[in-house]
Amino acid sequence: MSICGRRAPRGTVVADGIRVVIVDDHSIFRSGLRSDLDDTVVVVGEAADVPTAIAVITQTRPDVVLLDVHLPGGQGDDATGGEEVIRAAAAAPTRFLALSVSDAAEDVVRVIRAGARGYITKGSSGAEVSRAAHAVAEGDAVFSPRLAGFVLDAFGAVAGETAAVDDELDRLSAREQEVMRLIARGYAYKEVASALFISIKTVETHVSAVLRKLQLSSRHELTVWASQRRLL
Repeated sequence: MSICGRRAPRGTVVADGIRVVIVDDHSIFRSGLRSDLDDTVVVVGEAADVPTAIAVITQTRPDVVLLDVHLPGGQGDDATGGEEVIRAAAAAPTRFLALSVSDAAEDVVRVIRAGARGYITKGSSGAEVSRAAHAVAEGDAVFSPRLAGFVLDAFGAVAGETAAVDDELDRLSAREQEVMRLIARGYAYKEVASALFISIKTVETHVSAVLRKLQLSSRHELTVWASQRRLL
């Protein structure tokens, strides 16, 4: 049975794993998500409303919070509750991944402005949520492809950037473009290697070449670059 099928005790450490808290006001969804997450994602707490979420996050200090945008129990000016949780727990060394049934632009923008590192919809599989949680824990930004455009529009992409996409992509070989897209979507090196039938070392070489040719310094910058050009 997966370790994620039960509540893990505080301080649990899994090799190459991360600790998460699930915040959602539907217990059936929390149970289903917990059972679907892979073995490297350990659930250390759950909450169904704003005050409980803040208390659990403060106590457990997880790597990532899987956060529903719309939560009951909010006391502040934040209309949906999710933003209040993020702001109240800002002092904790925790990153937030919004996981919501809503794909409304205003919800996406509000929670990202509050400090969430990503936003995916509840139609995502357990494997996709696990992968996204790992990416966010590593500092990357993760968005469902349709939602990336909302973030791009809200945070002011430079008008001429998309027109220059072809020229920028011409700097990369076909294989480098394949690797770039997978890395920008949050895939781990070993997952890219498996998908493209190449070695992890070769993936690392391609990533280094991509970052150098695009004059970027990190996977996070690559994700932003690809999101702005609608390449995800």
